[in-house]
Amino acid sequence: MTQMVRVHNFMVSSDGFAAGEGQSLERPFGHADPAALSSWAGATASWPNRTDAGGSRGLDDYLVRDFHRNIGAEIMGRNKFGPQRGPWVDDGWQGWWGDEPPFHTPVFVMTHHVRPSLTLSDTTFHFVSGDPASVLRLALDAADGKDVRLGGGANTVRQFLDAGLIDTLHVAVAPLELGAGSRLWVSPDELLDRYHCDVVPSSSGVVHHLFWRD
Repeated sequence: MTQMVRVHNFMVSSDGFAAGEGQSLERPFGHADPAALSSWAGATASWPNRTDAGGSRGLDDYLVRDFHRNIGAEIMGRNKFGPQRGPWVDDGWQGWWGDEPPFHTPVFVMTHHVRPSLTLSDTTFHFVSGDPASVLRLALDAADGKDVRLGGGANTVRQFLDAGLIDTLHVAVAPLELGAGSRLWVSPDELLDRYHCDVVPSSSGVVHHLFWRD
């Protein structure tokens, strides 16, 4: 089976922003309310953090369940891993996810400031420099024949898009505007010269944009 590079359940506002301005320890998404971007996923029956019975079924639920399917490694930008910028002044920072990160695979964090790898539970974070193609080669090797998921943020996804390295892309567009922040696109039409696209509205209020190439 051919390995694929996938973006899955990537959430943006209707004006194309995946996060707001002013990211900090207290506000990981800057001025954006993360619940407003992700409420569609949290309402599904398959949401991994659900503590009660129930939840919605249908397309939203299917996409949440599909998140981990055949994933062998993850790539993310440093801004997704944490709020620090520049040299690591505190190697004690271990990400936003606590002692049980949700990835369950090797994770390659793209940064200009490398640091020793970090293992938490069944997830090892590797801090690597290099262009998208070189980081992808590391992730494909680590994935052991499975797919590589590109987790974000928006700037990292754009780098891989511009390098022609993404096979499938799922973006969930929430019905709110942020006005500023970390932007994936001005319009999803920017990708139509490279991808086929289906646009599927959901009863939850989000609109799923599903991109693939031959």
